[in-house]
Amino acid sequence: MELSSKKKLHALSLAEKIQVLELLDESKMSQSEVARRFQVSQPQISRICKNKEKLLADWCSGTANRERKRKRESKYSGIDEALLCWYHIARAKAWDVTGPMLLHKAKELADIMGQDFVPSIGWLVRWKRRNNVGFGARHVLAPSFPSEPPPPGLTSQAQLPLSLKDFSPEDVFGCAELPLLYRAVPGNLGACDQVQVLLCANSRGTEKRRVLLGGLQAAPRCFFGVRSEALPASYHPDLGVPWLEWLAQFDRDMGQQGRQVALLLAARVVEGLAGLPGLYHVKLLPLAASSTTPPLPSSVVRAFKAHYRHRLLSKLAAIQSDRDGTSLAEAAAGITVLDALHVASAAWAKVPPQFIFSSFVQEGLAPGKTPPSSHKASEMPPVPGGLSLEEFSRFVDLEGEEPGPGVCKEETGTEDEERDREGAFEPPPTKADALRALGTLRRWFECNSTSPELFEKFYDCEEEVERLCCL
Repeated sequence: MELSSKKKLHALSLAEKIQVLELLDESKMSQSEVARRFQVSQPQISRICKNKEKLLADWCSGTANRERKRKRESKYSGIDEALLCWYHIARAKAWDVTGPMLLHKAKELADIMGQDFVPSIGWLVRWKRRNNVGFGARHVLAPSFPSEPPPPGLTSQAQLPLSLKDFSPEDVFGCAELPLLYRAVPGNLGACDQVQVLLCANSRGTEKRRVLLGGLQAAPRCFFGVRSEALPASYHPDLGVPWLEWLAQFDRDMGQQGRQVALLLAARVVEGLAGLPGLYHVKLLPLAASSTTPPLPSSVVRAFKAHYRHRLLSKLAAIQSDRDGTSLAEAAAGITVLDALHVASAAWAKVPPQFIFSSFVQEGLAPGKTPPSSHKASEMPPVPGGLSLEEFSRFVDLEGEEPGPGVCKEETGTEDEERDREGAFEPPPTKADALRALGTLRRWFECNSTSPELFEKFYDCEEEVERLCCL
């Protein structure tokens, strides 16, 4: 007697299971009849009916592999779902998502969830198969925010570029390079020097890049012994902006944060970046050559210059009070490039985030409506004593004027003159010098300060200096 062979298991794909449900709903066929039609057992049809809602949800999601016959649940289902959510966001922003990027993000999500998980290539292949990732063409979703009509008087060239809508306001950056006469004082412009300043911020104003200063001197004497990484801003020995190095560093920083950002640039700058290596996390968005809209709102640049001039005049006034008979121009002659770097960093910090955001919106470089509380005059520093509003305004916009007689755009003096301007050589201060200076500063506060709160800031500084002295 011949033994009957074991019945071969016939598994149905997701598409076939949906056909089963449609037959049961739309016809009067029984489960047994449907089972015979698909050559499966009746209990299998019963299980399909029991899982009807889940099967329909998978089918309607559009992400499930419809030819899949068995759905094997991942041991790390939380990571699966989180990575799929991130993937949809990335594709909605039109990012080029690669396998290594998915593996890196999966590991990052596992660390956040506190799971000991190292994704492998095999896991990624199965994840793609489970979620139908990588099958078919890319579908870019509509932007998550509605487009706002441009403000009155805004030219059509300043309209929000279409590609900009793929990024959130936090990930849209604008930058501008501007000349700065860092020693100029009202009424005496003959001894002014020029540096080039690069400012960059996102359209929300919540993130400002380090200020970059470029000057003609390769190694100013004032930088002797100074650690560049400890400075609040960067210095480059050239009046031109080192775009290749700056963009490469920006790209690395965004990569470490797992971000894809847009950077608005003037068309002429982008044209000069022919030899730029590939940027993986920064997308350059050049403004039209005919556009009058700057990549960083002009009101933001002007606010920075106003804070710089105000801070510089305050510093010079303090020098004058210590040296009787010293003129403002004589006090300005002692301002070094290193002084200018610190003043520029402090001025950039003074420009408030809300002002930056409202300026981006008004220029049409960010979505949204201008906040009703934004008032440009209120974001400017007070007019220094001895100057009228008109005089201070003209002083702020000094670089836009044509140089008159005796005005220098670049300082090209002799080595002796340079030494006079930058100060005589001084060795770096020792730890003992720093501690004595702290004692002197505290004593001066004790005798002259009118606010006890000032000591709280001093204590923080004192604690940090003492910590560094112990290293």
